Amino acid sequence: MSGSSQVRRWQERRRNFNPSKAGFTLVEMLVVLAIMGLLVGLVAPRVFNQLADAKVRTAKIQVETLKNALDLFALDMDRYPSSAEGLNALIARPAGSGSWNGPYLKASALPRDPWNNAYVYRAPGESGRPFEISSLGPHGHEGGGGGLPEIRSW
Repeated sequence: MSGSSQVRRWQERRRNFNPSKAGFTLVEMLVVLAIMGLLVGLVAPRVFNQLADAKVRTAKIQVETLKNALDLFALDMDRYPSSAEGLNALIARPAGSGSWNGPYLKASALPRDPWNNAYVYRAPGESGRPFEISSLGPHGHEGGGGGLPEIRSW
């Protein structure tokens, strides 16, 4: 194709171009943006609620796993770890514990709750229970809050 034929084709396209028929109008763009805003406003809260529920379920499962590991520890040691020993007794031998048969967790480190806080362990627990495990939740301090239920082992 020669250079002059390319120039002629370009000039012909320029003559046939109608700016009023090209692109989108401002009104069309605003309508699309309004529809997108409505969709985001309706869908986003549901997605965030599902995420929060998933974190609560994950924390409850982790607490159950820790409870099971503590029961195995108690079977071997005839006692639950003290508050001073804490949950670390599940992965590292406490001092002066000859019958420790751990580690009682598969992971080499203690799990953290879904909000990246350490689980709180107390022995003895409330109401005469041998221990209690709880999550600090998204707010990072004890007690309920943040719109989520408190996650405890009992």
